[in-house]
Amino acid sequence: MPKVTFIFRDGSQRSVEFEHGKLPYLEHGLPESFLDVAMNTGIHLEHACGGSCACTTCHVIVREGMQNLSDMEDNEADRLDTAWDLTTSSRLGCQAVIKGDVVVELPLYTRNYVQEGGAIQLGKPETPPTKDESEIRS
Repeated sequence: MPKVTFIFRDGSQRSVEFEHGKLPYLEHGLPESFLDVAMNTGIHLEHACGGSCACTTCHVIVREGMQNLSDMEDNEADRLDTAWDLTTSSRLGCQAVIKGDVVVELPLYTRNYVQEGGAIQLGKPETPPTKDESEIRS
């Protein structure tokens, strides 16, 4: 059973273990990724995009066990380039699938454009009504 140790921003740690193939998949990130494990064990890991590899809020820094993770795909590497405080051992929590024991640190800052009022827009923008539609609604 892989053991995952999360190091939080305040320096505290929490370790969890899980059995491969036994976690309910909550459809956030890849199955058995850091995000999936965190959600299943009550650990808060930001994920503004829902784990779809469209932001960097789930950025983690791997302190031990990099060899126990899935290989990084191009889409993760491209997105990770925009992460705050990027290191050579950075991964996206929604994309790095855990295969063995690992220790990760949650960085002090993340770039959450949704909460910070940045340029990310979720959903289809509503078009303003035409003059005729406005008159009908009144």
